[in-house]
Amino acid sequence: MAKVELKQPIVDEISAAITGAQGVVLVDYRGLTVEQDTQLRKQLREAGVVYKVYKNTLVKRAIAGTEFEPMSELLEGPTAVAICKEDATAPARILANFAKTAEALELKCGVVEGTYYDATGITAIATIPSRDELISKFLGSIQSPITNFARVLKQIAEKNEEVA
Repeated sequence: MAKVELKQPIVDEISAAITGAQGVVLVDYRGLTVEQDTQLRKQLREAGVVYKVYKNTLVKRAIAGTEFEPMSELLEGPTAVAICKEDATAPARILANFAKTAEALELKCGVVEGTYYDATGITAIATIPSRDELISKFLGSIQSPITNFARVLKQIAEKNEEVA
């Protein structure tokens, strides 16, 4: 069996992982300790992010002709791929926060909802709260005026009862 045929299942695995992905981020993980890498993988797994290390040539083959193709320029040296299909900002957010404490971790680039971002852009994307956080903040801001209105009505009703 030829080497290309042996590598095709891995290319197919990468293609399947990025198909429908909302966010994909590339990082240079050189210099991370085993403990740091274990911590990082745990955080990513809990957020539903797939984090793997593949050969750069196989990733290049898998992303050729897709919206992720611009990332192929930075596929040099040790590179890990973080992929999330549900939350577009999760890989960027977790990796950027982790990079603050583990300086060896270096963000390279990423694609979030079809748009390519360099390391600076990915760091900026990381500051955006998750969809769930945004929804809860929105609901909280809607709920606050209604709650205040209900309190005022209750106070008016209580005053009217005292008068009567």
